[in-house]
Amino acid sequence: MVFSSIPFLFFFLPFCLLLYYAVPFSWKNKVLLVFSLIFYAWGEPVYILLMLFAAGVDYGNARLMTRYGTTTGRRRFFLCCSVVINLSVLAFFKYADFLIQTVNTLSGTSFSPLGLGLPVGISFYTFQTMSYSIDLYRKKVKAEKNYLTYLTYVSMFPQLVAGPIVRFATVNEELHSRKIKKEEVENGLFRFMQGLFKKVLLANRTGALWEEIRLLPAGSASAATAWLGAAAFTLQLYFDFSAYSDMAIGMGWMLGFHFPENFRYPLSSVSVTDFWRRWHISLSTWFRDYVYIPLGGNRKGTARHLRNMLIVWFLTGLWHGAAWNFVLWGLYYGLLLALEKYVWGRRLERFPKAVRHMYTLLIVVFGFVIFVFDDCGAMGAYLKSMAACAGNTWWGEECLWYLSNYGVVLLTAVVLAFPVYPWVKQKISRMGNAGRTAFRTAALAGYVLLFLLTTAYLVNDTYNPFLYFRF
Repeated sequence: MVFSSIPFLFFFLPFCLLLYYAVPFSWKNKVLLVFSLIFYAWGEPVYILLMLFAAGVDYGNARLMTRYGTTTGRRRFFLCCSVVINLSVLAFFKYADFLIQTVNTLSGTSFSPLGLGLPVGISFYTFQTMSYSIDLYRKKVKAEKNYLTYLTYVSMFPQLVAGPIVRFATVNEELHSRKIKKEEVENGLFRFMQGLFKKVLLANRTGALWEEIRLLPAGSASAATAWLGAAAFTLQLYFDFSAYSDMAIGMGWMLGFHFPENFRYPLSSVSVTDFWRRWHISLSTWFRDYVYIPLGGNRKGTARHLRNMLIVWFLTGLWHGAAWNFVLWGLYYGLLLALEKYVWGRRLERFPKAVRHMYTLLIVVFGFVIFVFDDCGAMGAYLKSMAACAGNTWWGEECLWYLSNYGVVLLTAVVLAFPVYPWVKQKISRMGNAGRTAFRTAALAGYVLLFLLTTAYLVNDTYNPFLYFRF
């Protein structure tokens, strides 16, 4: 079940909220847990047992660490048990076939792939449960005594299958005591709707353009068309994933929880470093706190710092998927971040902001071409098209045709990829009461019209994927 679907919007979410608000606080976690398990079981009826197992492992190790971890050695033992089991399960289901194929390629063997389906959200909830165990080992949180409360944290449906990665410390107090405030419910609803509009009206439409260009025969598209397709995929991925985060955060507010922000207009960045401070923030900070800093960060010399950066970005790429293009994509960013740090970062700051922004966009768009193609041959062919090295021209009439058909949605997406909304909010805050009331009325009417348009698209359009479900 996806958030941008008729069953979720008109049945699952309204019924969940009605029951959630109707029961006393002592029952709210139970209601949330039941609906979360139903949500996950809707698409993964078998793999729900795997999620329950992962939650049970970390809950049990945490209880053992609290009871018997009187020494650092014992605490480390229970932590290792938790981390090893979590990573083993993740590796088996996500990377077993990748490893088998790699061994077959390198050694000439013919081992049969296992053909296991990837459990939805396994990378996200695995990192959540691991962060709980590590924070407990570091004595930053206390062990949760109630398994159902802990399971509610792990399985919470707004952020279960595609983040943001929520640490236990972030919601610990709210799991035990939270208030449902009318203002936050209202703001949460608007935040959810914003995400829904971004997903259906922008991500899906730019994704449709990307699919059309991607399926063109190799060499038939001009370089301009190839770059247009790469830009369309970049916009699709941004609006798709940030929309999911918007909807998750909005539903969190409606339920009384405060999830961390996951995107801060990354396509407005002026360097690669700046981009990764704004894109998928919960993942970047997870690797920073649990891998990069424990390895030594930048505190032990240039060579160790470079090693740590490459390790982190190798793992970041691998986290996204079991294919060499993801590894290449991670190392691509690791290398660029190292170059910005030690070679041209200070020189870059001397250039005008527009130049730095264009530099960053070219790197990001090129990087997402590496990201999207798990077939290295197809990736190479597309990159040749972008460089006009595949027998094609720099410009073709088909590019003009795509722009005429998708120009409005592309222009809207580009504008909204920049912090226009915060700027508008700032202007509104300076209005008088009458002006704010008039704007709020107009905005409400706009939301209603956009919701009707979104619903019409969902009824008629079959193209409605959430890209990060595959990770």
